[in-house]
Amino acid sequence: MSAKVYFSRSITPKKVLELYQKLGKELPGKVAVKVHSGEVGNQNFLRPAFWKLIVDAVSGTVVECNTAYEGERDTTEKHLKTLRVHGWSESFPVDLLDAEGPDLELPIPNGKAIQKNFVGKNLAHYDSVLVLSHFKGHPMGGYGGALKQLSIGIASSYGKAYIHGAGNVKKIWSSDHDAFLESMADAALSVVEHFGGNAAYINVMKNMSVDCDCCAVAEDPCMKDIGILASLDPVAIDQACIDLVYAAKDDPGQKHFLERVESRNGVHTIEAAAALGVGVREYELVEL
Repeated sequence: MSAKVYFSRSITPKKVLELYQKLGKELPGKVAVKVHSGEVGNQNFLRPAFWKLIVDAVSGTVVECNTAYEGERDTTEKHLKTLRVHGWSESFPVDLLDAEGPDLELPIPNGKAIQKNFVGKNLAHYDSVLVLSHFKGHPMGGYGGALKQLSIGIASSYGKAYIHGAGNVKKIWSSDHDAFLESMADAALSVVEHFGGNAAYINVMKNMSVDCDCCAVAEDPCMKDIGILASLDPVAIDQACIDLVYAAKDDPGQKHFLERVESRNGVHTIEAAAALGVGVREYELVEL
């Protein structure tokens, strides 16, 4: 079995909506729209104006969770301020899922590295999820896409530390690296199962720095913009993005970007997620 991944080289809000509509998936009930709010100082994250057409189209609520590292998003008070400063709160209904505890615990009985995931308790208020990802590099994961948004992105502050530590929050920055990547895959599985298929994914390959939008001081983009992808499969969409990076042989920044991905064994998250049944790595790329 292969998954369909829709692709456009044109990067506009209208094209985001068009690709979503091609999925033929109507997200039911109350829709959580997972975005990256952007660390204060970061120049690369995708702004509210870029996402407004698609969020409004699904009548969605923008959701985020607090971070597990110091910055302007590590407490509810600071993160709510950042959401205002970056324009999210004035553009959309916004829900900081872990603004108050206790966390919602999602079981992962078949998890390879962790057997439970901790997410913001407000996730229980939603019937479906639209995951909007800015595809780029990442200092620890190698790359950031749909699987990272599903896992680290939806995890509470405590949950982020739990995933990074592969089940031991005291080892947040010192756990076995592949176990951390496998923990992300485990956590992604728990969220996919929580929504029971009521999910859709959009990855935007724009402003592609080797650093994440969580970095206050991030490198400028090193690769040329590639396009927008949409799928109902989070594994396939991330695999397609990685393949598009490998295919960009004439891009002078490709080597630098791939060094970040490969040095962190980034593809292992995709491998682990596929092994768990989160999705499939085989896909049909449909260019529009």
